[in-house]
Amino acid sequence: MTNKTAKTGKYVSYLRVSTQRQGRSGLGLDAQREAVTGYLNGGKWELIEEIVEVESGKHNDRPELARALSLCRLHHATLLVAKIDRLARNVAFISTLMEAGVDFVAVDLPQANRLTVHIMAAMAEHEAAAISARTKAALAAAKARGTKLGGYRWAVGSVARKGSAASVRVRSEQAAKWANDLRPIVADIKKAGASSLHQIAAALNQRKIPTARGGQWSAVQVQRLECHTSKAA
Repeated sequence: MTNKTAKTGKYVSYLRVSTQRQGRSGLGLDAQREAVTGYLNGGKWELIEEIVEVESGKHNDRPELARALSLCRLHHATLLVAKIDRLARNVAFISTLMEAGVDFVAVDLPQANRLTVHIMAAMAEHEAAAISARTKAALAAAKARGTKLGGYRWAVGSVARKGSAASVRVRSEQAAKWANDLRPIVADIKKAGASSLHQIAAALNQRKIPTARGGQWSAVQVQRLECHTSKAA
């Protein structure tokens, strides 16, 4: 494939094979790796890491995909998938990608980015809306026949409070996910010999992992992270 547009930014590539035998032999991986290399050919880009998933068709859990998404969040990188054809039909993959909050590009179908995933989710929502519409029609018919129906009168103040609480909960969940992504990396840094907050901050900066706001790490920020991690534990 000829790459006419120079790529920029950071990427984490995700390659997948279906069996242990394929994983050991590299069957299929070389072609995926070549596709990724061809896509990134030219431009100023950085490949943070290549993640290989050896997945059995009997299981939906994908620990390596989770690790790839974690790296994307930490480095503000784009997930680069060699082949989207089988992944796009997997409900577990779609839901994981939707919840991850990261951008992704498929080499074999570059147009299939987060927008495509949203469209897939929208189709599911459309079906749910159709079911809801049929339910409302059935209730209306029952009411027309004289069946007495109960109802719930919305309180504006209650709705506003629920909306505010939901917003706080979402922000809290995002912070917890970010701290959880960093936990194994900080543990690895400590294992390598870093003991002080300054040393940990320097190691995170050396690994080019930005803070939650995209800046450089300091001892104070590491201390806040440690406090957040200890509360979540």
